Formats: sequence, structure tokens, C-alpha cells
Amino acid sequence: MTDLRLRYQTIEFGKTDIHLCTLRNKQEFHDPDGIAEELGISSATWPIFGVVWPSSLVLAHHIADYDVGVKRVLEIGCGTALSSLLLNKRQVDITATDYHPEVETFLARNSELNGDDLIPFERTGWGDSDDSLGRFDLIIGSDLLYEDEHIDLLSNFIHEHSKPQCEVIIVDPGRGRKTKLAKSLLKMGYLSTFSKPEHTDYLDSDFKGHILNFVRNK
Repeated sequence: MTDLRLRYQTIEFGKTDIHLCTLRNKQEFHDPDGIAEELGISSATWPIFGVVWPSSLVLAHHIADYDVGVKRVLEIGCGTALSSLLLNKRQVDITATDYHPEVETFLARNSELNGDDLIPFERTGWGDSDDSLGRFDLIIGSDLLYEDEHIDLLSNFIHEHSKPQCEVIIVDPGRGRKTKLAKSLLKMGYLSTFSKPEHTDYLDSDFKGHILNFVRNK
């Protein structure tokens, strides 16, 4: 990460502070060995993982008040993994996953910055079939639906990693695909509800998206 310009910030959740090292901005790029290129990640999309997006903040604030209990939790497409870091601070059984090859390095750095244990991480794509993640009681994610082709991939990935009784929470910024995702997951037995976040005064502008909640009980 020596050739990247970085940013350090602290995000407050009530009395809990999460310290975060991210990319300085969306123009950063560093792929000297072509690892991301081999994975199909272009220079334009390379930095997307490494900045804090509004949907990520909405998810983290939502999950901050969520009674996780002893549930096993998976954050998919975690990026800066803000929600994972927050849950890890609460000693929740959290695992993170993302497709980007640099996510694990930043996740380890940020876990250390917060003085917490390393968060289990596995780099995998939604279409991959050889991961060792297992199944979870709660699956979370934010801003995941960039293309229509992602809908079936995401639905199948969620289904493959869900326990028979499972809840899924996804924050979508309003890309127009939430109903398609709901229809896809309905076929797999998940009932859906959409809601607006109650408070978004921590954002710089109005949030036009929704919190998508999916539940399966069988």
C-alpha cells in the first residue's frame, strides 16, 4: 500500500468509535502485479472497494442497533467492512468476504487499528463454487446491485450460505434492482420488506435508497 494515498478517519456510533484506514479518494490505483486485472477488475473500478460509501454508513448505523446475539454473521461485498469492524468490536461472530484482492490487507490493518481480533476473511466471487465460508444466520451487505446480471449471482450466493432460518439485510442506494432481487429470493423461500432508514443526519445528502430485509424460516 506504499504507493497509495490513504485517509484515516474515526466514525462514531454512539459511544463506540471505529477507526478506519481507507483510500484517500476514488482516483487511487495500485495493481503492479496485475492481480486485479486478472480478476477482471479495471483501473476505473479498482478503488471502489476502498472508500466509505453512503450505503455502507447506512448499513453500519442500522446494524449498530441490531440485536445480533449469538448469530453467525457474514458481510458480503464488504469493501471497507465498516459494519464488520463495528460488529467485531462487539465480539460478534462475523466473517467478511469480497472479490477485490486488496480488501483483506485493509481489513487486517483496520482490525489492528481498532485493537480487535482479526476478522475472518475469504476472497471469493458470487459465481465461485469452491469457497469455505459455510452457512450463516445473518447475511449483510451494502450497494451490491450494479448490474442486472448480479441479481441471480447474488441470490444464489446468499442461498448457498444461508442456514435454514436466516435473515438478510442489504442496503441499496436506489439502483432500481431491489424488486428484481426480491423476486429472485422469493423463489428460494425468502420473504421481503423494504424500509427507509430512520435517521441519516450522518450523511452529506439525502439517502434515496432502502434497507432491504429478507427472511427465510424453513
